[in-house]
Amino acid sequence: MPKILTYIFLFIALYIEIFFLITYFEFRKKEKSTKTKIFKKLPSVSVIVPVWNEEKTVLKTIFSLLNLNYPKNKLFIFIVDDGSTDKTWNVLQRFKNHKQIKIFKKENGGKYTALNHALKYIDTDLVGCLDADSFVHPEALQRIVSRFEDPEIMAVTPSIKVFEPKGFLGLIQKAEYILGIFLRKVLHNLDAIYITPGPLSIFRRSVFEKLGSYRHAHNTEDIEIAMRMQKNNMRISNAHNAYIYTVAPNNLKVLLKQRLRWVYGFIKNALDYKELFFKPQHSHLGLIVLPAAGFSIFATLYFFIMRIYSAIENMILKVKEIYTIGFHFNSFNIDLFYFNTSIIIFISMIAISGVFLTIMVSRYLAEEKTKFGFDSILFLIFYTFLSPIWMIWALYNLVTSKSSKWR
Repeated sequence: MPKILTYIFLFIALYIEIFFLITYFEFRKKEKSTKTKIFKKLPSVSVIVPVWNEEKTVLKTIFSLLNLNYPKNKLFIFIVDDGSTDKTWNVLQRFKNHKQIKIFKKENGGKYTALNHALKYIDTDLVGCLDADSFVHPEALQRIVSRFEDPEIMAVTPSIKVFEPKGFLGLIQKAEYILGIFLRKVLHNLDAIYITPGPLSIFRRSVFEKLGSYRHAHNTEDIEIAMRMQKNNMRISNAHNAYIYTVAPNNLKVLLKQRLRWVYGFIKNALDYKELFFKPQHSHLGLIVLPAAGFSIFATLYFFIMRIYSAIENMILKVKEIYTIGFHFNSFNIDLFYFNTSIIIFISMIAISGVFLTIMVSRYLAEEKTKFGFDSILFLIFYTFLSPIWMIWALYNLVTSKSSKWR
């Protein structure tokens, strides 16, 4: 039975991998022959910055917004202090008379309440959010806004990169976020984006007028609002060259809690919007992308468990061998006439080749200097050991009805 399941999981994983790569290269040819449209008259934009105890990063975030290459009379910044207990509010006072900036202070209620508080005061054409630990590329907003030339586009997501990655965990996350750039690009081509991340996803204001404001959504309001839009057939696009830089967790405890919230939030929102799954009217999103996202969780856990099972099995066999014939070293010989023709090995080699190709494409999209970096090596070696931890934790919380928290 385990061998049959391994075949099934490997085949599905390989199918999804090849499907995404083919989609990317197919649409790449079309994009090369299509000229990017530019607004003759740029729309007005409001960016909400929800903050909680961000005295160390909020200034850099605000100044990155002020330095955007966008008309000053059409860019407005709304900063909402969600009940900070440090000196964040004092830091914000330097902007109280700034023409482009409005600051608000409210009791702590969570990120979605801070966003909704600012939404009440916004009347611009477009509105977005920027997390207070993120910084924007000067051209990011221009590149995002250009996508709204298409009147059917209701929201646009950016590409997110890790800001000055530090240490072992920072490098792993750098490679992970670069892969995310490729994934969003493919989902954009499939009209199947189901997350509008906090770092500078931009919406038409009419989205909130028609669908209502942000919801608590298991502390993942960026997943819920995207799924709500998809349910209502609102198109979400991606500007892969609009770079946002975010500060990544630099210790394991913080990383695990962040990813626990993400995975738990996805599962809970997927259950809330289960009507999107396996429905032809939702095209690639319902038939491939969302099922693939759910499959990736269970496939990761399955292969993790099988590795542990295999390690324990080999350990038991080694103990039996030592008990029977004593401890000794086996000589290592290379037989040039022997090649393992197992179908699992063959499929695994194809899948691994696809992973390497995906990494190289991702780094090309992210405008990285190298096709394959040290961060990619660390990611390939260690990520499969880290990700099952927060996935198991998320499933445990789901079964025990224990919700995830921001802090």
